[in-house]
Amino acid sequence: MTITGRPETRDGEDHLVLERTFPAPVEDVWAAVTESDRLARWFGSWTGDPSTGEVEVAWGFEDDLGSEIYVIDACEPPHHLRLHNRDDDPAQVWTLDLRFRAQGSGTVLEFAQVMGPHLPVTDVGPGWEYYLDRLVDSVRTGEVSTVGWDGYLELAPEYAAAFGVEVEESPAG
Repeated sequence: MTITGRPETRDGEDHLVLERTFPAPVEDVWAAVTESDRLARWFGSWTGDPSTGEVEVAWGFEDDLGSEIYVIDACEPPHHLRLHNRDDDPAQVWTLDLRFRAQGSGTVLEFAQVMGPHLPVTDVGPGWEYYLDRLVDSVRTGEVSTVGWDGYLELAPEYAAAFGVEVEESPAG
């Protein structure tokens, strides 16, 4: 296993950017990310009314995390979704930017997260590799993903090298 994430600067902010390719139309991949029952197959579920500009996201595969409010900053179906969690501590805010584009008969998802100095890419990078692989699996099978966590944390040294940081001791490992 090797990393697929890369560092990128956008509008003066550092980002972690990952891409995944799907043998499915854009609308299907969009639905796998934005419909609560489809999101639950690989990440977690959400409740609430998106038209209010926010939803409550419940983590489905993290034992120590409950739920949190996500604010929808941009939603342009089926091509762009930008959102961030609401937190009083700015160091705990995660801003995610997802762009979906057709490629042949499939879809490319570009997933980006703003990476401030407070976010350890050696944990965040392997985590998103895991979740995005789960997304690919759930779109491919139409079922709950069976991709397991084993092996993903071993990507931390590659992420450290790619982003020019030290490997931090993970609370999970």
